[in-house]
Amino acid sequence: MARDTTDQTPIASVQELTNYIAAGNKPKERFRIGTEHEKFAFFRADNNPVPYAGEASISALLKGLQAKNGWDPIMDGENIIGLAEQHGMGAISIEPGGQFELSGAPLETIHETCRESNSHLATLREIAEPMGIRFLGIGGSPKWTLAETPRMPKSRYDIMTRYMPKVGTKGLDMMYRTCTIQVNLDFSSEADMQKKMRVSMKLQSLATALFASSPFTEGQPNGMLSWRGDIWRDTDNRRSGLLDFTFRDDFGFQHYMEWALDVPMYFIVRDGHYHDCTHVTFRQFMNGALKGEVVAWEPTMGDWTNHLSTLFPDVRLKRFLEMRGADGGPWRRICALPAFWVGLLYDEAALDAADQLTKNWTLAEVSALRDAVPTAGLKAEFRGDALYETAREIIGISKAGLKSRHRLNKEGQDESIFLSPLDEVMAKKATLAEDLLARYNGRWQHSVEPVFEEYQY
Repeated sequence: MARDTTDQTPIASVQELTNYIAAGNKPKERFRIGTEHEKFAFFRADNNPVPYAGEASISALLKGLQAKNGWDPIMDGENIIGLAEQHGMGAISIEPGGQFELSGAPLETIHETCRESNSHLATLREIAEPMGIRFLGIGGSPKWTLAETPRMPKSRYDIMTRYMPKVGTKGLDMMYRTCTIQVNLDFSSEADMQKKMRVSMKLQSLATALFASSPFTEGQPNGMLSWRGDIWRDTDNRRSGLLDFTFRDDFGFQHYMEWALDVPMYFIVRDGHYHDCTHVTFRQFMNGALKGEVVAWEPTMGDWTNHLSTLFPDVRLKRFLEMRGADGGPWRRICALPAFWVGLLYDEAALDAADQLTKNWTLAEVSALRDAVPTAGLKAEFRGDALYETAREIIGISKAGLKSRHRLNKEGQDESIFLSPLDEVMAKKATLAEDLLARYNGRWQHSVEPVFEEYQY
């Protein structure tokens, strides 16, 4: 989230919190695709990370892009921490370790998503090249220790950095040393949201396996295919992971709202100042827990919006659904990830087929799969067979959904062309992480340094 919300509308009742989420309902013809992707900034001279400040830095990149595209700067005190397009058509933000993120505009097709990504990366290269900066597209920082990783001057990250070690063992790694590709998708009704969230929650570990690309840590193999996936197993389990109530037939907006109410907060913003609120849940906040601690202690809709952005389940519900399972990756995967989910969730027949296929998957089975995938990838066992077999079926459903959408480019090709990276994974029966490990053990001669050259943007 590039900019924290400052909506000062008072919250009059708990029902308003549910109504806020339900206001995301929209007719199918207004469905859009919002793609987010992160990448590691590094100096090409020595593959070292890029600091926040200086002539060649993260802040210099942001200022250069602001001068180039005219987007509004987002400030935290005196520090530029992001950019926002004036009409809500995209934003640029920085993650805690300097990971550079584009939150794309809400677009109608994957063809547009790819053009957007191309344009963003081309402009970014134009600004970064004179500084000797390039970008790495994989899911985990392959070389830098946590101590070597820069820290961005962003108030919410200061609060999170203090809090994470209290609630898990891997939260700082999540913040500072991982990258992802995500897609945000719409729903038309509570029932539509329910089906999409149920299907995508069950299939998120499959996406983790298909897009696994984080096998290195601090210069050597870490024993994982998706280190990032493993990190999310012990980051902050009160606010992340699988949500058991999404497996129930009666799940709805209110169930998510009630869960969110009982998750500890990170902060509230008053007059530009971030107040650490990690000691209270939102429900306690609603009941006056901050009275006497903060002058303007009354809860606002801006507080609720910001709180929703600090929840990290495998599928996050706001006024849209966020698919959160995939590692970051090379450019083609920036297009493949949204294509995979759009094919499954935006075509009625495909959604029904995916729902039917996963209908009797239990919470225990999906949880066990989530635990197995970071290490085993598509070789993880699921119902007596390798996950690869389920992946083949699901990709087939997604491809059929994209073909049915029939959104064509100028060459007459539909959006299923963007699944080609996944077709390659299935043909080789090997993920990108396994390709990286093969190169490490082969022509890279047990060095991770070549990854910066071969997988840069």
